[in-house]
Amino acid sequence: MNRKKIFNDPVYGFINIKNDLVFDIIEHPVFQRLRRIKQLGLTDFVYPGALHTRFHHAIGAMHLMTRALDSLRSKDIEITDSEYEAAQAAILLHDIGHGPFSHALEYSLLKGIQHESLSFLLMKYLNKMLGNRLEMALKIFQNTYKKRFLHQLVSSQLDMDRLDYLKRDSFFTGVSEGAIGLERIISMLNVVDDQIVVEEKGIYSIENFLNARRLMYWQVYLHKASVSAEKMLINLIVRARDLTLGGREVFASPALKTFLSTDKTLDDFQQDEGLLETFGILDDYDIWGAIKVWQSDEDKILNTLSKRLLNRQLFKIKLSNDPLSKEDLKLLRNKIADQYNVLRTDSRYFYAHGEVTNKAYIAGGQKINILTKKGKVIDIAEAADLPNIKAMSKIVKKYYLCCPKNVSL
Repeated sequence: MNRKKIFNDPVYGFINIKNDLVFDIIEHPVFQRLRRIKQLGLTDFVYPGALHTRFHHAIGAMHLMTRALDSLRSKDIEITDSEYEAAQAAILLHDIGHGPFSHALEYSLLKGIQHESLSFLLMKYLNKMLGNRLEMALKIFQNTYKKRFLHQLVSSQLDMDRLDYLKRDSFFTGVSEGAIGLERIISMLNVVDDQIVVEEKGIYSIENFLNARRLMYWQVYLHKASVSAEKMLINLIVRARDLTLGGREVFASPALKTFLSTDKTLDDFQQDEGLLETFGILDDYDIWGAIKVWQSDEDKILNTLSKRLLNRQLFKIKLSNDPLSKEDLKLLRNKIADQYNVLRTDSRYFYAHGEVTNKAYIAGGQKINILTKKGKVIDIAEAADLPNIKAMSKIVKKYYLCCPKNVSL
């Protein structure tokens, strides 16, 4: 079989698949499932072009990894062929553990189980399926491999994951503020003391990258309508789970029913390979298929929320600098209960409140290090001529309230 395939990517052009391991990963059903999970969940409710998938993103991140490894090799950084291949595999699989609608259902369908943990378990599963050819990739993913800079290319404040999703999300949403100088950044990467650094000449490209990230959070990832749609979807899934756990039959595909009917822990996934395989076929289509049926369900809450999502009748959302008071919350519950003729305890499905944070750059911990012309390595936040980076390193927090438009406080 000819395994030297080419993808025609709308962002980067032709992407070449040059080795058998990468080809075999892409061909596996667990990876193909990423075609059926949108990268930005319900963001197409705001930006109609945001229909790209986790599959797009994984292929793009692997392409950038290839470019970065080639750039480092050109600077005499030693990277063996097996390390090169393992780093490609690690970034290709970094998001394999995402469930339907990416982050939205991480806290409702799978309570407290982060996608990184499931990514690791699915990588171990694929390693077994592919004849233990992912051993080094697993070490790089876990940051236990001797060359720590390879892990930084997979997961850090300046990794190939972030570089691709900013470029790709900007492209598909049409939000030009997210555009970043990828070529410049990748060509300026280097390694000092087993750490990824950016040569001083690339400092303004990094400043632009951090600023683009900050703007993309407010304009795309934390867009008010996107947050509202996501919270409505979470409430809908919580309602379906509550009904199922209460013994009521709710329509769902076999895979979705598995996760609606019982609470699963990380231990369950570790001990039951069948459960992991079931998760490995769960995607956005399971959720949308259920929602289309739920709109005719006899449960008023289930059908109301389903119809609203299908017809994009979103809750209004208000952002403020102060959290909702207990008195306001009590008043809101009473008004919703009256308006929708539901029990006061069930009014919780018709609103959501909490906080959103925007942290473009967190100094300390994982840093973005600059290699000065004098050979000194410093945190970018310490660079004297970049005062705005210091400002960006402060976490901005806002509080939100989502509720139906015909209910007001």
